[in-house]
Amino acid sequence: FGTSLDPDQERRYAELFQQLDLNKDGRVDISELRTGLAACGLHRREAEEIVLESDINHDGLLDFDEFSQYLRAHEKRLRIMFHSLDHNNDGQIDVGEIQHSLHKLGVEVTMEQASRILQSMDRDGTMTIDWNEWRDHFLFNPFHNMQEIAHYWKHSHMFDIGEQLTVPDEFSEQERKSGLVWRQLVAGAMAGAVSRTGTAPLDRLKVFLQVHGATSRGINLWTGLRGMVHEGGVFSLWRGNGINVLKIAPESAIKFMAYEQIKWLIRGSKEGGNLRVQERFIAGSLAGATAQTIIYPMEVLKTRLTLRKTGQYSGMADCARQILKTEGVKAFYRGYLPNTMGIIPYAGIDLAVYETLKNAWLQRYCVESADPGVLVLLGCGTISSTCGQLASYPLALIRTRMQAQAISEDKPKLTMVGQFKYIISHEGVLGLYRGITPNFLKVIPAVSISYVVYEHMKKVLGVGY
Repeated sequence: FGTSLDPDQERRYAELFQQLDLNKDGRVDISELRTGLAACGLHRREAEEIVLESDINHDGLLDFDEFSQYLRAHEKRLRIMFHSLDHNNDGQIDVGEIQHSLHKLGVEVTMEQASRILQSMDRDGTMTIDWNEWRDHFLFNPFHNMQEIAHYWKHSHMFDIGEQLTVPDEFSEQERKSGLVWRQLVAGAMAGAVSRTGTAPLDRLKVFLQVHGATSRGINLWTGLRGMVHEGGVFSLWRGNGINVLKIAPESAIKFMAYEQIKWLIRGSKEGGNLRVQERFIAGSLAGATAQTIIYPMEVLKTRLTLRKTGQYSGMADCARQILKTEGVKAFYRGYLPNTMGIIPYAGIDLAVYETLKNAWLQRYCVESADPGVLVLLGCGTISSTCGQLASYPLALIRTRMQAQAISEDKPKLTMVGQFKYIISHEGVLGLYRGITPNFLKVIPAVSISYVVYEHMKKVLGVGY
């Protein structure tokens, strides 16, 4: 690195070092660094990364030499990034330059979003960023390149809550090349597996009420769960969970690959540039429909295994064999039409509500930063998913009934319209929403479990910054 600092740097670094060295012992430990960074609104992860990167003698403490050497190297990186943003070389970054640079990295932002990003760094109110403002803003943010800064500005997550239709997140070309996408998909699949397993009893009760709702009036949450335990023991609450977890990985992978291909077709072959909201909706819906078409037989198996009585099937393979033998291949696509139709309102409303809430929150509260933070995104995701489910629930209920039809042999096999008419005439409009209570009850625990596992898996897999 070289050791000489110019006087201005020396003075600045010495002042910063004194501010951070709370016990004045001439060294900064990780807890002092955390306290100092927390005052700037940064997280403990940044403190750990700075210590890891700059602690040359590995004693867990930073002396002034180590501290100033780290800052000098980091400033060099920041200067390169600053110049890459400053296209007209006037020493200032404006809104247009931020928007243009993010566009080149495959992250589309509106002028309004770009100006919020700029305002988060602009201390003198000029609506431009000079080198000092840029350097001071990112001095303790251990980013190494513009991709990481773009990722930080974009930062959004989608969680699996057992309803499989959420529109995938956007990834830049760089993130795809680095393998980050697949690590993120693995983290998401693990989070989905744990959250689905945690909420499986509520999911089984939902399916049970959807199918047997009319014949089991008076069954509530408690009596429903108790009846299942009575019929097959405590473990019967997890019937159908095995295949529900198994289908996460192929479904996520197919949906992601289909989404990328469809996005490419919509956008044309021009590089960079993410989709507008309505284009993401179309791409997401089509990708969801593609994934569902391929893994749909697993959906039918899941419903049959969820509803099975003790001893009815010895396992997944036996269930598939019996369906094939008694009902033929067509049975594996029963309920496919309402299922595919349900994707459109679910994905559309989910995405529209998510984007609207996120943007409303940013406009109202996010003066300091253009990143709303994971918990806000989580709240937006939970509300948007709930709205999407409300709209598409009747179609999901009809799908489940059609998937389960062979179980109640005595009844004629109804079409989608037939099911709809039957439910309305026998159970009224409320019949279309049977089982929605356990469905909503599982949203918050599913999202919470997903979030915790996802964050943990990201650490294990080295995803995120």
